Amino acid sequence: MNEVHLNFQFKARYCQLGTINEQTEHVWFVCHGYGQLAESFIKNFEVLDDNKHCIIAPEGLSRFYLNGFVGRVGATWMTKEDRLTDIENYINYLNAIYEDAIGSRKDLHITLLGFSQGVATISRWANQEDLHFHRLVLWAGVIPPDLNVDLARRKLNQLEIFIVYGDMDPYIKQQQLNEQNKHIEDLRIDPTILVFEGLHVIDRKTLLKISTGSD
Repeated sequence: MNEVHLNFQFKARYCQLGTINEQTEHVWFVCHGYGQLAESFIKNFEVLDDNKHCIIAPEGLSRFYLNGFVGRVGATWMTKEDRLTDIENYINYLNAIYEDAIGSRKDLHITLLGFSQGVATISRWANQEDLHFHRLVLWAGVIPPDLNVDLARRKLNQLEIFIVYGDMDPYIKQQQLNEQNKHIEDLRIDPTILVFEGLHVIDRKTLLKISTGSD
């Protein structure tokens, strides 16, 4: 059997809160976790001032029924199956969203935020040579081990980085924290670590704390 890959045109959506205009100061690109959809995930960011902030929520390119064959639908960024192709596809998709939304504007303060599975997604996207942004927020997930270490050391240690998780998050165990600490050491970054009282969620008080740091 031969496995064949081909290129073809693909149409995908993303969700947006606010608009990018002359009053906009901050743009956030926020990547959801496993089994979520952009439409619901983006609601976590309604607390941010929409006169100064524009929130852009991409969506995993693979959708599925969460229970059986009917009912609620979620999305995923990738699985172990043909993972390199999935990574290539979602990075191309995220680059297209960035170009569509930002274009050549350099006056905007840009934040990349990944939640849960979206941490790996946003980390890989952030580790692109030509991607312009100012702040990286890794929320309730672990930095993936397959980053280009030399590039990440050059790029990420010049940026503002937050690592955030809830103290009762059932998915953040000591093993995950140990892995995260190893990646931090390998990448030679010095992130701000924020731990809030809560579960596997976007805590709005913590979100506002991050946001007001640059407002």
